[in-house]
Amino acid sequence: MISAKLRARIAVALVGIPVGLLAVHAGGWYLGGLLAVVAGAATLEFHALASATGARPVGWLGVPAASILVLLAAYEPTFGAWADRALVLVLALLLATLVVAVSRRSTADAPLFSVAATVAGVLYTGGTLAFAVLLRHLPDAVATGSHDPLEGRLLVLYPLVVIWCSDSAAYFAGKRFGRTRMAPRVSPGKTVEGGVAGLVAAVVAGALAGFVMRDLATFPVAPIVGALVGLALGVGGQLGDLAESLLKREAGVKDSGTLLPGHGGVLDRFDALFLSLPLAYVLLLLTRTAG
Repeated sequence: MISAKLRARIAVALVGIPVGLLAVHAGGWYLGGLLAVVAGAATLEFHALASATGARPVGWLGVPAASILVLLAAYEPTFGAWADRALVLVLALLLATLVVAVSRRSTADAPLFSVAATVAGVLYTGGTLAFAVLLRHLPDAVATGSHDPLEGRLLVLYPLVVIWCSDSAAYFAGKRFGRTRMAPRVSPGKTVEGGVAGLVAAVVAGALAGFVMRDLATFPVAPIVGALVGLALGVGGQLGDLAESLLKREAGVKDSGTLLPGHGGVLDRFDALFLSLPLAYVLLLLTRTAG
C-alpha cells in the first residue's frame, strides 16, 4: 500500500516535472525565471536554518541576490560573462551586509556569523542553480559551427535525470533493504545499502544517457564516459544531500521547510543538485576537452 508521504511525493512530481521540462525546453529567461524563484525560496530556508543557530541573516538582501545570480546567467549565458557579474554582485552583497551588521551595533546579533550566513546562502542556492542555465546554453557558448538544437536541453537534463534516478533508487532500496547506517550523526535515515543502490542507478543512468548523447555535435558523451560521469554525479549528489542534512542537524529540524508536501522544503528537494549542477558543467567541459 502506498504511504501518504509517497503519494504526496508523487503528486509534487506530477506537477513539478512537466513545469521543469517546459522550462528546460524553453531555456533563457523561462528557465532562469523558474530557477530564480527556486533560489529565492531556498535562500529563505537557508536563512531560517541559520537563524535557528543564532545568526541573523539579512534576508531582504540575500533572497533577491540569490535570484539575481540566476537571472544574470539567463541574461548572458556564458560562464565568463556570468562570473564577472556574479563576482560584482557577491562583493556588493558582502559590503552591504557588513553595513547592516554595523548599523545593528550589537554583538548579540552575531555579526560575523550573520554576514557569513547571508553570503553563503546566496552562493549555495543561486550560485549553483545558475549552472543549470549555463548548461542549457553551453553549446551556444562554445560551438564554432551549427549544432543540434536539442543538445543544450540534453546537457541540462543529463544531471537532472541521473540525480533523479539515483535519489529514487536510494530511497526505495533504503526503505526495503537498508540496515547499515551511512552517517548516523548527520542523517540517521540514510543507509549504506541505499547509497550503493543510488550509485549503481547513477552509473546505469549515465551510461544510458551516453547512448543518447554519443553523436552530439559539440558535447558527444560515449556510454563508458557517461557511466563515469554518472558515478561522479551520484557521489556529488549524495554529498550534497548529506551536507544539507548536516545544516538541518545543526539547526535542530527534520525538514528545511514545508513548501513541498512529501519532500519538506525546497532545500530538501534540490540539495543533491546544488553540488551536482556545477560538477556536471565542469565534467562535461572536461569530456569535450579530453575528446
